[in-house]
Amino acid sequence: MCLFDALYSYAIKLTKAVIEMTDTSLSTLANFAEIIGAGSIITGLVFGWFQIRHFREQKRDAVAINLMQTFFSGDLAQAIALLQPLPDGISLEEMRAEGIEYVRAAITITTSFETMGLLVYKKIAPMDLVMDLAGGIVTTMSRKLKTWQNDMRETQQQPSWGEWFEWLANQAEMGKSQKAPAHVRHRDQVS
Repeated sequence: MCLFDALYSYAIKLTKAVIEMTDTSLSTLANFAEIIGAGSIITGLVFGWFQIRHFREQKRDAVAINLMQTFFSGDLAQAIALLQPLPDGISLEEMRAEGIEYVRAAITITTSFETMGLLVYKKIAPMDLVMDLAGGIVTTMSRKLKTWQNDMRETQQQPSWGEWFEWLANQAEMGKSQKAPAHVRHRDQVS
């Protein structure tokens, strides 16, 4: 039986008992009505709190599913695979020399992690979830694309190009330097 049902049942019993009393004054009935009203308000507040908590959990789960779907994207996986062997700090000209598919891959990575960075900053996606899911990849790709991004900013005259990707990479770098990787931290954990 939930709290609401218990309070409701108690209120009904109390009301019947009050009605059966022969010497009940109007002020006594008013006092009982106030008690019942206060109980109803408290029950509503508790119920509302549980509903809000449940909604936040659902929202976090939905964000997690959407982020995971990003990583199951063939385009992002292909872009990471293509750029992984490239040296850190590749420039715009060097990237163009590699071919248009490399430029597309760099844009795919930048826009994917740009979106994630903004979602984290706006507190739509939890930082710990994104770091556990992509922290290492974000850090690695940021190192590879840092010079390319700066060149793009200058060429496009757009200083905000990839700003949330860079912000996310800085957060990932700080987080990764403060704790051991998951495979080390949780090596003894059995699920």
